[in-house]
Amino acid sequence: MIMEASKDSMPKEFGAYLRAEKNIIYEISILPGTIQGDRHTIFQTYNKPIDFSIVGSVHSHPSGVTLPSDADVHMFQNSGPIHIIVGYPFGMDDYSAYNQSAQKIKINVI
Repeated sequence: MIMEASKDSMPKEFGAYLRAEKNIIYEISILPGTIQGDRHTIFQTYNKPIDFSIVGSVHSHPSGVTLPSDADVHMFQNSGPIHIIVGYPFGMDDYSAYNQSAQKIKINVI
């Protein structure tokens, strides 16, 4: 779903929050008012629900580069322990995951 939403958003970025239960991400949460740009996704964090199942974020990089920008690193520090960046061409292996400190981590797709 994330890859298809990212393709559909091209050439703009796609962004959402991640919901998890028992360490399994099972849903994305799209915040009202999210702004998609050519090189940014801006979350209107005042619209983020108080929901302890939200564990982080996902967003796309239409450039295909799945490394976090400085703005991504700042956002990671304030929005949960898991963050995924997906990149063009949005295949099943075109993603990287990071922790709050922007260190690359491994996640399994099941």
